Amino acid sequence: MTTVHTSSIQSLPLLARGKVRDNYAVGEDRILMVASDRLSAFDVIMGEPIPGKGVILTQMALWWFDRLGHLCPNHLTGEAPESVVAPAEVPQVKDRSMLVKRLKPIPVEAVVRGYLAGSGWKEYQEGRSVCGVPLPEGLGNASQLPRPIFTPAAKAAAGAHDENISYERVVEVVGPALAQQIRDVSIAIYETAAAIALGKGMIIADTKFEFGLDDAGTLVLMDEVLTPDSSRYWPIEGYQSALAAGTNPPSYDKQFVRDWLEGVRINGKPWDKTPPAPRLPAEVIEKTAAKYRECLQRLTG
Repeated sequence: MTTVHTSSIQSLPLLARGKVRDNYAVGEDRILMVASDRLSAFDVIMGEPIPGKGVILTQMALWWFDRLGHLCPNHLTGEAPESVVAPAEVPQVKDRSMLVKRLKPIPVEAVVRGYLAGSGWKEYQEGRSVCGVPLPEGLGNASQLPRPIFTPAAKAAAGAHDENISYERVVEVVGPALAQQIRDVSIAIYETAAAIALGKGMIIADTKFEFGLDDAGTLVLMDEVLTPDSSRYWPIEGYQSALAAGTNPPSYDKQFVRDWLEGVRINGKPWDKTPPAPRLPAEVIEKTAAKYRECLQRLTG
């Protein structure tokens, strides 16, 4: 398997490089999305790739798209990504790319939370609510919520942090009808996926979806879906004891890298979370790669 930190497809015009994906224009109406092996933590891209990560993210997204089509159309064209690049470039795109429809992106991250974690837990402690959604007293870190909640975020420019926003703000951005459709579809997808994952011994604590509109104005699920990069996956083993202790449950995402970065010292000082990132040791790279592999195997095995 080819490891790809940064793809270089000369046969197509580059549209944009994101934290993980490199997007290339295919004519006027399609995009080749290449999932690299880059890892970002605290919105900083690490210098070292995580071998196999882009392939795992793509295979997982395709697995989920396959199971969610009845809830919302997605951006896949069904065509082979290898068919639009030069023969010499095929190893860079094989198994790690999607050939998708070009849509008008909606500038809102559709975040759904079924459990209190991360920034949601911080916000709850301050005011018993998340993104303006009131929650009952007495919840702890990693508690399951009475029902999943929609807690949108505004997409930030590259290098900046996405910012939690209220549902009212979404209505201002996209209008009431589309805002309600995004919220309802997002919660339906989350509930369906969470039930499937639970059957495989995994909890999806929270996730984020991205949507676009096609030429007919239809809402379409796009980008990646339900990967460990866009979702917090916890194995059910260890969840109850973490909940009882008030600690973060073990996870399948890049929490492992984040924890290492929080503890690292550069000239005796903590890393300030600005580029350049500290060099990841081989053991952290391998353990992270193993986490991604295990998540895919558990889900699809």
